[in-house]
Amino acid sequence: MLLLTAPFSTPPSEAAPPAAPRVGRRVKWRVAVFNVAQILLVCAVTFVAGPFTLVLPRDKVRNIANWWCLRNLWLLKTIVGIELEIRGREHIPSGAALVAMKHQAQLETFGVMPFLPDPVFVLKRELTWLPFFGWFLIRLRMIAIDRKAGQDALTQMIEQAQTAKREGRQIVIFPEGTRRELGAPPRYKLGVTHLYEKLQLPCTPVAIDTGAFWPKGRMERRQGRAVIEFLEPIPAGIPRETFQKILVERIEAATNALISEATGEQHPAPIRNDQP
Repeated sequence: MLLLTAPFSTPPSEAAPPAAPRVGRRVKWRVAVFNVAQILLVCAVTFVAGPFTLVLPRDKVRNIANWWCLRNLWLLKTIVGIELEIRGREHIPSGAALVAMKHQAQLETFGVMPFLPDPVFVLKRELTWLPFFGWFLIRLRMIAIDRKAGQDALTQMIEQAQTAKREGRQIVIFPEGTRRELGAPPRYKLGVTHLYEKLQLPCTPVAIDTGAFWPKGRMERRQGRAVIEFLEPIPAGIPRETFQKILVERIEAATNALISEATGEQHPAPIRNDQP
């Protein structure tokens, strides 16, 4: 007997429920404990290993910095209850490239470094003045710029980035220059476009939802699983206006999707860039 069956389909009433949000309950006292533990950790690392950064090879200093970053992630998960997931690992560049990352919380500043082969961050020069900790930034040859220098700051950034390119490093920049709250319209500055045009390197956009777990300007945190997602690279050589449009749309769309997934709520934040 021949038995004919239609392809199985789930009736609407039995459709699988949407995945549970990744963001959990709010915590405060755990944050205070984490802050103390983080300070103690950075003091221990900088005081013990700081003086040796003056003589150690840069790759050894990078290993120490990566160890510090991973310990921070462990403390964050153990004490606060926030773990980090890295998505899109197949898009992580192995050689010289520009990495443009959305910025919402302190989490991504130490969360992404261990997963890049040899990153160099664009940061404000004042951070290199910090005792001991600043030595690490100097020995790691981060791109430190004087934000008050105007046009000269852009020149400084490009010159140092050219050196990083020749060394095959990944140049990490926060295109908006500072942390942005959830729902805030994007404000992408021109620095990332200048770097893309001058360096002639592919650019890997990076989306995040860390602000849903680590809100800007608040003591409380939300437990759960934050995500940093490396997106499909933008090839070198695209006209700057087109590059800027693709970069903003790609990062903002992916970031909005991650936030909606994390919170269980639609997050139709504007994608239009406020910065001319």
